[in-house]
Amino acid sequence: MTGGAVHQGLAAKVPAYEYAHPDDLLEIARNSGRPPLLVALDGITDPRNLGAIIRSAAAFDAHGVVVPERRSVGMTGSAWRTSAGAAARLQVARATNLARSLGSYQDAGLQTVGLAADADMSIHEYDGLADPIALVVGAEGAGLSRLVRERCDVVLSIPITRDTESLNVSVAAGIALFAAATARRS
Repeated sequence: MTGGAVHQGLAAKVPAYEYAHPDDLLEIARNSGRPPLLVALDGITDPRNLGAIIRSAAAFDAHGVVVPERRSVGMTGSAWRTSAGAAARLQVARATNLARSLGSYQDAGLQTVGLAADADMSIHEYDGLADPIALVVGAEGAGLSRLVRERCDVVLSIPITRDTESLNVSVAAGIALFAAATARRS
């Protein structure tokens, strides 16, 4: 049943994950009484990164995570395990077209805030993290796709030492979510 996977003596068969619609995340945010904080993932392919981002999103009070249908990992067993239970508490939506979903979020009053190492503005310089935002994080290695980056209202970098090329995508998302949570508490 486990196909050779490490199972620690226990296995369960569960139905396929039921994704939310990207608009459902807006409804969840509106009903929360807090400014919307959504996380959009552009081309994340490693299920452990997806799980870690979901875990950070839940820890820092985001309302949900949206992933594209194509060229992106979905909710696999590995993503579930890495989320350490957070995937059971936080909705994950699947978008047919991520750029279009970001446009819908903008129409609903959210700022789309992308992360990229080559951005001109640092996350420390941006004062809109307490506002309604969709944090947009790009693929491991490739970063934000052209269409998604063009859809972002602002693109921010996380300052790191010159000796380090980049951060792991889940670490970068966690840092940005922490910055947003800190700004919202101020």
